[in-house]
Amino acid sequence: MLILTQKIDCQDDVLGFFHGWVQALAGQFEFINVICLEQGQLDLPTNVKVYSLGKEKKHRRWQYLFRFYRLIISLRHNYDTVFVHMNQEYILLGSLLWRHWGKKIFLWYNHTTGTIWTRLAMKLAQRVCHTSPYAFTAGTEKSLRLPAGIDTDYFRPIRSIKKTANSILYLGRIAPVKKIHILIAAVKKLNCANRKIILDIYGGSSAKDQTYLENLRQSAAELTKLGQINFCGRIPYLATPEIYNAHEILINLTPRGNYDKTVLEAMACETLVAVSSQAFSDLLPENCFFSEEDPVSLTVAIGKLLDLSLTEKLNAGRKFRHTIIDRHDLKKLAQQLRQI
Repeated sequence: MLILTQKIDCQDDVLGFFHGWVQALAGQFEFINVICLEQGQLDLPTNVKVYSLGKEKKHRRWQYLFRFYRLIISLRHNYDTVFVHMNQEYILLGSLLWRHWGKKIFLWYNHTTGTIWTRLAMKLAQRVCHTSPYAFTAGTEKSLRLPAGIDTDYFRPIRSIKKTANSILYLGRIAPVKKIHILIAAVKKLNCANRKIILDIYGGSSAKDQTYLENLRQSAAELTKLGQINFCGRIPYLATPEIYNAHEILINLTPRGNYDKTVLEAMACETLVAVSSQAFSDLLPENCFFSEEDPVSLTVAIGKLLDLSLTEKLNAGRKFRHTIIDRHDLKKLAQQLRQI
């Protein structure tokens, strides 16, 4: 298999999960070549070879393009199948050669929106894979809904870590689309109702979202001084299981249709979750949902979950983990990708 992806780095706070995917796929294929735009810290089996296009070395775009074609041509006898993760551009650039050589092309694309170029990439691929039922690539004769690929051996309950009472967690990119301002508004309402909530916000922002982050800090300034809202910064991907285990509830505010992996990882750690995206409707009970962009609805959802008895919380957490193992385990994803 030839895999093309944005970044391979087991410590990356956003894309670190894909390193685990490659590890799992290495057990299903004789040999794997990976071409990535950027390479970081690696710990991969000996049957995996990684080639970077050079973003970590600040190469220019024409150098990326030159190296891309040099690699797919020089390696053409070492792969039968091409698996493109999210970046449709690779299919647009390489499909003519791959089809000429008789290589099968698979696209993994889970975004809810796409463009004419996404549609073209779908036509050029043999199969398009997704997890969310609302994905742009869902619902065609080429579409395959697959497990989300959660490493349940790694994302698991850690009994030595006690959950902080009344603690809620946001983990992910800090950007307007993540609606973190709604979460802060809800925590303010809970605080006014004399519920001592602790909100920990983990994640970093891109340069274009620095203003949004600064606005969040200003909005939360009073509760930050009281230790009730904490901006904890980026965290390495491999450290996230401990974070999930230390909190009672993970909050995810992404729009309808999104299928954020942090929700599934938290569930695998037996942590409660509250979400606004209806894409999770086949996984979660009704009391885990709140209305999108509605801090009052979120406040009610948080209150109901925190008010569950200890036994109810433990039972819900165990059920969540069983669901993820049954439907979204990484081993199942690797096996199904091998089969198709």
